[in-house]
Amino acid sequence: MIVALTLLLTCQLVGEALARLLALPVPGPVIGLVLLFLGLRWRPSAALDGAPLATVAGVLLAHLSLLFVPAGTGIVRHAGALLAYGPGLLTALVLSTALTLAVTAFVFVKVAALVGSRPDPTP
Repeated sequence: MIVALTLLLTCQLVGEALARLLALPVPGPVIGLVLLFLGLRWRPSAALDGAPLATVAGVLLAHLSLLFVPAGTGIVRHAGALLAYGPGLLTALVLSTALTLAVTAFVFVKVAALVGSRPDPTP
């Protein structure tokens, strides 16, 4: 189990280092996850037979709520700024979500028309 945890943390560390060294606009843990995925696809036997890696991932996922404590603490600590900028943030979130949905639907319709897909007539 220690080896599996070390593998996960090493991938995250390498991802974080790459993100900072190369000034990438992608978070380090995301890069680490991609590295882990590529490593496991390249060498499936390196998955540690799956069991220890799955066990460690299961334990981490079971306690995922603990990872949100720092974010919640930051919100409470900066409550004044959130109150001051809250309406603007809420407006930006709602408008950007609506715009994203509209653009996604538009692109979906255009691609469906381009590839000649037809709706399924059965309900």
